[in-house]
Amino acid sequence: MDRLKNKVAVVTGSGSGMGEGIVRLFAEEGACVVVSNRTLEPAEAVAADLVKQGFDAVARKADVSIEADCRKLIDNAVAHFGRIDVLVNTVGLSKRGNIEDTTVEEWDTVFAVNVRSAFICAQQAVKHMKGQGNGSIINIGSVNAYIGEPKLMAYSSSKGALMTLTRNLASYLNKYRIRVNQLNVGWTLTPNEHRVKVEEEGKGENWLEEAVKTRPWGRLLVPRDIALAALYFASDESELINGSILDLEQYPVGAPPNW
Repeated sequence: MDRLKNKVAVVTGSGSGMGEGIVRLFAEEGACVVVSNRTLEPAEAVAADLVKQGFDAVARKADVSIEADCRKLIDNAVAHFGRIDVLVNTVGLSKRGNIEDTTVEEWDTVFAVNVRSAFICAQQAVKHMKGQGNGSIINIGSVNAYIGEPKLMAYSSSKGALMTLTRNLASYLNKYRIRVNQLNVGWTLTPNEHRVKVEEEGKGENWLEEAVKTRPWGRLLVPRDIALAALYFASDESELINGSILDLEQYPVGAPPNW
């Protein structure tokens, strides 16, 4: 099915991980996609592979912690494809730290990447979407938004802020028929998650063998799981869903892990 046929989608942080999974599925479903990344090379590699498969994709460099990069990313997409129908704010920065050891600089950096960038990209996208009479903005959050691990204080707080931003935007933008929804993602296997477990937490190269034993379905989420949910929010199948928060996790949030 071409559920995104004739739609133009911008996916931030799509040079790897969740963003790459989303942009690849969107392309498969007929969308013209903008692959963006803080460094250009990964985005170019993904876009080139999609083009090789016959899909319409372009790569763009965008450091979303910089306002000008956010606005330029959206405007370039419209200049290239003529419109923007879907924006997925995927980029997320996760710094370890609790209330005692997190610096103000680290806090500000996490919020700049995880919340401020979504605000700026959405603001710029709305300028184009409202004239079209439709649009879908999807924010990638985290189940940490509800309380979060103590070692992820700034990250958890930023995802909680993103959740409120999502609902606030949805309340305002419905008059333009622009929908804003959020995916609160659980433990997902990505290249960066592997790096964090090995380099920052010292779990060793085989950490995954133990991790999957804690999951009811015997595996972690993978980027395609997130992509399938994002596809639903991006497509017309969810045209009457606005301001929704969908938790993607094997344990219901708040439930004991072994009940």
